[in-house]
Amino acid sequence: MFATQANRAQMYAQVGLDTAVATADPHKLIMLLFDGALLAVSQAAIMMEQRNIPAKNKAINKTTQIILDGLLSSLDIKAGGELAERLAALYEYMVERLTYANRHNSKPALTEVEGLLRILRDAWAEMPRTQAVPAVR
Repeated sequence: MFATQANRAQMYAQVGLDTAVATADPHKLIMLLFDGALLAVSQAAIMMEQRNIPAKNKAINKTTQIILDGLLSSLDIKAGGELAERLAALYEYMVERLTYANRHNSKPALTEVEGLLRILRDAWAEMPRTQAVPAVR
């Protein structure tokens, strides 16, 4: 009938995330996507080390979903030109590496994707908001 302490904390965190998404500008939304992907890929690595296959699969699938449904789908190839095309190819490469990591329990593949996400996230954070907004839909 009543939520446990862990459930209440999770519900509170979800409300905070929902509020952040609802009030974010396009630049901030991309930052949230990068942060979510980084968190998920880190969780996948931990679950891989613990040999928790269902949790590893779930975390890798979440990372893949964020990359495909969030980062890749937000690209405007027409407006972004060659840069957007290269980002799209990089996102597709990351999904391939995640698939490989999942099939072969490859920690190096996860580490590679995490590094690429971190580089892109840090570059996005440095970009002035006025420059970043036209690059996303």
